[in-house]
Amino acid sequence: MPLRKLAAQELLGQLFGITTMTVSRVIREIRPLLEAQDHRVTPSTARFRTPTDIAVYLDYDATTAEIKPAGY
Repeated sequence: MPLRKLAAQELLGQLFGITTMTVSRVIREIRPLLEAQDHRVTPSTARFRTPTDIAVYLDYDATTAEIKPAGY
């Protein structure tokens, strides 16, 4: 879940065809629900700025790809 990451929110907006403001509102609504179920989203070192970045990553050989958790 992007926290304080405007670029990530812009990317989510592009992917889902919604505004950044809507993404922000949805995050604010969903986060307490996840926390109530004791579910924490682990940050990642992967950085995606555009839908193409995601497509390239998904097309990459997953057996050799490694994304480490943030702070690793």
